[in-house]
Amino acid sequence: MKTVYGPVPSWRLLRSIGVDLISQENKVCPFDCTYCQLGKTKEKTIDRAVFVETGKIGCDLSPVLEKSNANVDIVTFSGTGEPTLALNLGEAIDAVRGLTALPIAILTNASLMYLEEVRISLAKFDRVVAKLDAPNEELFQKINRPASELSYRKIVEGIKSFREIFNGKLALQVMFMDDNMKYADDLARLALKIGPDEVHINTPTRPCQVQPLNPAQIEDITKVFEERGLKTKSVYKKVGPVIEPVDMEETLRRRPVI
Repeated sequence: MKTVYGPVPSWRLLRSIGVDLISQENKVCPFDCTYCQLGKTKEKTIDRAVFVETGKIGCDLSPVLEKSNANVDIVTFSGTGEPTLALNLGEAIDAVRGLTALPIAILTNASLMYLEEVRISLAKFDRVVAKLDAPNEELFQKINRPASELSYRKIVEGIKSFREIFNGKLALQVMFMDDNMKYADDLARLALKIGPDEVHINTPTRPCQVQPLNPAQIEDITKVFEERGLKTKSVYKKVGPVIEPVDMEETLRRRPVI
């Protein structure tokens, strides 16, 4: 199974090549989020492991970089599960740095940021997008449905600790839906305490079990964050470049809708 897909158009990161350090048929994740486009997590886990040998990343990435030529803005670690579960995350980013001068990002649900070794690996990235969907334990359990070892407090403290050591660009992503839309101000105040470089205001626009909020609702939520002085990006204000993936089948497997 290939570990690299794309390029794909991203409303946050423009033209992105995806690197999947999990690359399993079934999603591997500490969460079972209600809105996940990859469906239900069959077995939630916080156990880190090597799912893909580091050398394979380079073998898969090199030809994609060559074929994509100048049509790429960034390399993004994401895919079929939570990338920080990969025990060789730090090695993998070093390998990618040896192949390209492009900035390197990661999309993480922040579930393992409470671990120092994970924070050290994440600090190697140029951009980190960390998810935070809830302002309290009750909503965290309802929306993200985490592994039993995880708590809302552990997630938030992990993000705060990472912010203290990270010199790159940190974004918080908040996925808004009916369950948490009334908590926009609580989440904005929490974001201020964390101090991200920007906040990504999202809603489930890809096929899943949760209905997305409409553009007017997202605009109102965005204003709440901006009124508190936070820089934002919104999913409904995206400007998506037109890109032809190198391998459409592999890309669609990880990104059901491009």
